[in-house]
Formats: sequence, C-alpha cells, structure tokens
Amino acid sequence: MGITSTYTEQELISALRERDNQAYSYLYDNYSGALYSIVLQIVQDTELANDVLQEVFINIWRKIETYDASRGRLFTWMLNITRNASIDTLRSKGYQNSQKNQGFPENVNISGQVTQTNIDNIGLTKILAKLKPEHRVLIELAYLKGYTHEEIAQIEDIPLGTVKTRIRNALLQLKEYMQ
Repeated sequence: MGITSTYTEQELISALRERDNQAYSYLYDNYSGALYSIVLQIVQDTELANDVLQEVFINIWRKIETYDASRGRLFTWMLNITRNASIDTLRSKGYQNSQKNQGFPENVNISGQVTQTNIDNIGLTKILAKLKPEHRVLIELAYLKGYTHEEIAQIEDIPLGTVKTRIRNALLQLKEYMQ
C-alpha cells in the first residue's frame, strides 16, 4: 500500500486485513491512547492496564477478519474488544487471587480514604463531561462499569432501543471529541 500518513476507515480495515504492519502501527498510534483510557478506567492498575492493552491489540490483529462494518464503526468494534478484555481480566482467577494478596490499592491512602485516580491526567473525564448527561451515564455504565445494554435499560428504566441509540450517539460524539 506504500507509505500513508492517514487512512480512511475502509482503507485502514483493508490494510489491516492484508496484514500491513504500517497500518497496524497507524492504528496503534491513533487509537491506543483512547483504548488505554478505557482499560485503565476498568482495571485501575497501570501495569495491568498495559498488559490488557497489549492483549487488545493482539486481539484486533487476530480478529480483524471478523469486523463487520454493517454492525458499526471500527472504533466501536475496538471499544467492545477493549471493554471485554478489561472485564475478563477483572473476572479472571489470577486477578482475583492477586487482589486478595495485596495491601491497600494505589487509590486508597493509609487512612482508608479513596483518592481520585489518574483519570483526569488522561483526559477521559473532560471528554466524558462534554457529553449530554443522559449519554454520559450510559457510557459510564456500559464501558466503565461493565453493564450490558439490557442491564442498563433496567437500571435506568428506559427501553432497550433507547439505550442502544443513546450509546451509539454518545460513541459517535466521543469519537469526534478524541480526534
């Protein structure tokens, strides 16, 4: 494909499917920050978040053939992989056991008070704050707390279709804010 500094979404998908290393580097350079923010929100441990992010990009590389543009944008597909990998990590036996063997987590000081994690440093809080409140709460429930769309519909007492539409609109807004 030659040296390309930017790709359209379709060009990027095609290049990734052709196993183009430069396209993969472009994908990492342009999306790793946003995806890392999501991982860190869920696992809240920088070392573990780096491991999960690496796993996410390996999964994207391996599963790019399964991406279906008719079901959503590439970024949304990658967000789902990221969220699932992060939640799977939290649910894993190894992670559960390591938590039992630790003292205070990084975001709890000696007096037991929870302090603000580094989310402000990575800008995610500022980006989420730009969303309409009804969109922001759904993104937080779905991507930061791991609830399914069905669970969110029950929690918020709104129809499932409304949840899906609002989340889709919020993700499109987030993508614009991150560019």
